[in-house]
Parts: sequence; C-alpha cells; structure tokens
Amino acid sequence: MNEIIEQLLDYLRGIWRNRWQALACAWLLCLVGWLVVYRLPDQYEAKAQVYVDTQSVLRPLLQGLTVNVNPDAQIGLVARTLLSRPNLEKIARMTDLDLQARDPEALDALMTTLQKKIKLTGAGRENLYGVSYEDRDPQLAKKVVQALVTVFAENLLGDTRQDTDVAQRFLDRQISEYETRLGEAENRVKEFKRKNVGLMPAEGQNYYTRMQQSLTELGVAKLELAQAENRRNSLLQQIGGEQPTFGIGPQPGATGGGSVALPIDARIQSMEQKLDELLLKYTERHPDVSIMRQTIADLKRQREQDLTQYQASMARVASESGGFGPQGVDANPVYQQLKIALAQEEANVAALQTKVETLDRQFKELQDQVNTIPQVEAELAALNRDYEINRKKYEELIARRESARLSQQADQTNQDVRFKITDPPRVPSEPSGPNRPLLTSLVLVAGLGAGLAVAFLIAQLWPTFDSRRSLMRVTQIPVFGSVSAILSPAARRRERWHLIGYFALGSCLLLAYVGLLAIEIIGFTLPF
Repeated sequence: MNEIIEQLLDYLRGIWRNRWQALACAWLLCLVGWLVVYRLPDQYEAKAQVYVDTQSVLRPLLQGLTVNVNPDAQIGLVARTLLSRPNLEKIARMTDLDLQARDPEALDALMTTLQKKIKLTGAGRENLYGVSYEDRDPQLAKKVVQALVTVFAENLLGDTRQDTDVAQRFLDRQISEYETRLGEAENRVKEFKRKNVGLMPAEGQNYYTRMQQSLTELGVAKLELAQAENRRNSLLQQIGGEQPTFGIGPQPGATGGGSVALPIDARIQSMEQKLDELLLKYTERHPDVSIMRQTIADLKRQREQDLTQYQASMARVASESGGFGPQGVDANPVYQQLKIALAQEEANVAALQTKVETLDRQFKELQDQVNTIPQVEAELAALNRDYEINRKKYEELIARRESARLSQQADQTNQDVRFKITDPPRVPSEPSGPNRPLLTSLVLVAGLGAGLAVAFLIAQLWPTFDSRRSLMRVTQIPVFGSVSAILSPAARRRERWHLIGYFALGSCLLLAYVGLLAIEIIGFTLPF
C-alpha cells in the first residue's frame, strides 16, 4: 500500500514539475475550443403540436355493420412511418430542399440529414403528437415542420380511404369471379339432373332411404290387401248363410239369430280386427286394449237388441201375411246389404292388388339400380356441395362489400378521426442551439485534462528521481543518504513569483470561462 501511495506521489510531483507546460496546453486548447464554439452557427428549432381525436359517435352505432378499424393503432402506424423514405422525399419536394441535391448521392445524404434532424414525439393516451425540426435558417425550419404536419394529416386521413377503395375493388373482382363460378355450378347441376331424369333422389332422401321406404310401403299395402281379402271372405261366408228372400215357415224358430247377419256385424268384425292388431303391439292391460274390448262388448249388446227387434218384426209380418210368396215380403234387406258390402270389398281388393303390384315393381326397379342410383346420388351431392360452397362464398363477399361501402361512407363524414393543430408551426425568434454554455464548460474540462495529460507524459518521458526510494527501485543500488537543496533568498523570491504568475494565469483561464458564460447568458454577440 505504501508503495502505491509513493508511486502516486511521484506522479503528482512529476506533473507539478511540468505545471507550466500543462497550463500552456490548457490555455491553447481552451482558446481554440472557445473560438470554435462561438463561431458555430445558430440553430433555430420550429415546433408544432397536433391532436388526433378518435372519439367517434358513429363507431358504436355502426358496430357490426362496417369494417372494424382501430383508429389508435392506425395513428400509431402513421406516426411510425412518417419518417419513411417516400414521406421524406415528399417533404423535400414541398420545401424545395430537393433542389440542393444534384445527384443521387446528394439526395441520399439529404434524406439521411432530414431523418436525423426531424423529431417526432407522442404523448401516449392523449393522442398529442409533437414534430420539430432544427436548422440554421428559421424560415426553412418552419417550412419543414409545416410539411411534416401536412404529410401526417394526409397519411392519417387518406390511408383509410385508400385502403377501403383497394378493398372494394378487390371485393368487386372476387364477386365477379364467384358469380361466374356460381353460374357454372348451377348449369352443371341442371345438366346433370336433365341427363339423369328418374334417378334423382327425393328431397332429403338417398337411395337406401328410398329403398327402405318402398319396402315399408309394399309391406303395408300387402297387409291392407290381406285384410281386405279377409273381409271379402267373411262377407262371402255371411252371404252363403242368407237367403235372397225371407224363408220363415210356420215354425216360429225359423227366424233364430244364429244365421241372421245384421249391419252391426261388420262393425263388430272390424273392431275385433283392430283389437287383434293392438294385441300384437300391447299387453292386455294397455288402456287402448281395454277401451277396444269395452267397445266390442257394447256393440255386441247392441246386436242383441237389433236381433230381438228383427225377430219381432219378422214374426209380426208372418202373422199378418200368413206366409211368404210372390205376393209376400220382397227380398231380404240383410242379403242386399251384404251384397253391396261385398261389391265394395271386391273393388277395394282389386285396387289394393294393383297398388301392391305397382309397389312391388318399383321395389324391384330400385333393386336393379343398386349400382346406378348411389353413384348418381354421390355425383349429385358433389355438385350440390360445390354449388353451396360457391353460393356461401358469394353471399359472404356481397356482405363484406356492403360493409366496406358503409365504412367508406362513414369515413367521408370525417367523424371517425379528426385532426386538429393545437400549436401551429411558427418562425422561431431565438436560436435553440448550439448549447454554448455546455460546450464552453466541456472545452474547459477538456483543456484542463489535456494539460494534465501533457504534464504526465513529459514526466514519464524525462523522469526525475524525487526520493531515495525511487532511486533505489530503479538502480537496485542502496542509497545511504541525500542532501537537500538550499535556495538563496533570490532563488526563493523567483520561485515565489513563479508560483504567483502560475496561479494568476490559471485564475485568468477561469475568469475567461466565467466571462464567456456571462456573455452567453446576457445574450451579447461576440465580434468574431
């Protein structure tokens, strides 16, 4: 530690020995530096502040109807691209700065200078933006700032409309293309249906659904035919047990109800068939089965009453006429009713047979087309799918074009983004630079530092031993003692005057620095 301190002291002694050289170097550098600082041309900074209002009344009202554009993001993008090369070239043309560039290299240098000297600041959420430009010509500085504000406004208000126009033209081209595709798809479907008449599936049904439906209809028709044949056979049996005319003889029992058919018998038989069908589906305890049984029982009681009335009527007729003959009662009415019912059932059976034959033929035709119809249905489904895709895309493009049109109309009202110049650019009356007090201080610091460096360098180039330790460290020879120098009174006076002169010159340097600061503060212009 002692060696380090001793080394530092040696350095300080060396600098002190060369103090005059250090002071001379400081004076020289300060004079030159201060002269350069005060000969720098004045710089004038023109500023402007603009406010971009994005609070629009139309935006919430048109929510979902127009293209949603984030105005804040758009403003940020315009601000970031304000210093792009095309915008800088536009600013140069607006301010006639491009006339100074005689070749592409000079134009590139001009663009670089503009990009460095133009400053754009933002105020965050308030959407306040400041633009500034510094130049030795105050009029030029104002022109550049005015051009910046103009370009900023044009880009902000014009980009949205230009983008909307481009989008609308693109949508028009796409709509025309999809309209052509849609027409072609419609023609393909129409031509396919024309070529495959009779093989087209019903709406919502494919081949296997149609085949299953045909099989079901055929089964139902066969069941109805069987039921009609059963009813016809039953009527034939009943007719076989009846006589065309009344054959009641003198025996009173000849009109017994065992072989007499009444009109109510057909209803009873129909109800019993329905009961059989219900029993195939449900159990004996089902409500429908119970109701059907009760209905049949009521009909049978009604038949007994009708039969009693019928027998009483026959007995009365027999007692009044004394028998039956050509001049007696005419044909049996029950027999006539059964014949009419039989004729109806015969017609019903014939119609059902025709229906069964038709359905059976259709089912066989479907079976024969087991390979053709599914292929036709698959091709038709592919054509319909292509048509639906084109139709949906076409309708979507139509809706988007309408949204773009509404957006363009909303933009034309200038209600979405409003541009206001809160602080217009003006010609600055006072220079904004250079910062001469700061530069003067830096020159002083640099001069003093350079002087110390010169003194230290001289001390290292022409070293002097200031102590026994330094001599021993360098020569590696023991030093037994040292003799101090004894100055005469005249030498002491000279040394004292040297110190006074040294500090006087140093003080003059500081006074010169203070004087320059005072001149700059009061605004006095130096003649040089």
